[in-house]
Amino acid sequence: MAHGRNRDGPRVRDGPRALGLRHPANAPVAPARRRRSFDCPVRDVLDRVGDAWSVLVVQRLADGPLRFNALKRRIEGISQRMLTVTLRHLERDGLVSRRVIPLTPPQVEYALTRIGRSLCDPLDVLADWAERNQDAVRRARGKFDAATRTAIAPGP
Repeated sequence: MAHGRNRDGPRVRDGPRALGLRHPANAPVAPARRRRSFDCPVRDVLDRVGDAWSVLVVQRLADGPLRFNALKRRIEGISQRMLTVTLRHLERDGLVSRRVIPLTPPQVEYALTRIGRSLCDPLDVLADWAERNQDAVRRARGKFDAATRTAIAPGP
């Protein structure tokens, strides 16, 4: 919606609200729906495992505890900082435990907790689905992108 002032100074509204229409995104939400939108367990889990690295960390730790550098070597492309941040988030969520090994220099080992191990089966199902459907998803993306390019291509 655009707001502006006409020459005489009063505020002028145009757009859907000027006609008394409401945008669906601005429509009031019932209290139960509002609560679900920010207190949804699925959304909460997806916020954690839906990032670029958490799934890979959980998958690598599924075979057993690993020290930081061993874990880093098993995840191609992850930086030390990103692995640290990811492990801290997973530890905060109770999916990973951190154990300091009293050696000189001290070493740290990471392992999945009971809750973290319980996430492995659903992640395996998701990984299997992704592998089975990867080609179909890529074809759909290509078809959509081609249609979108055609629809917005400049005319002659």
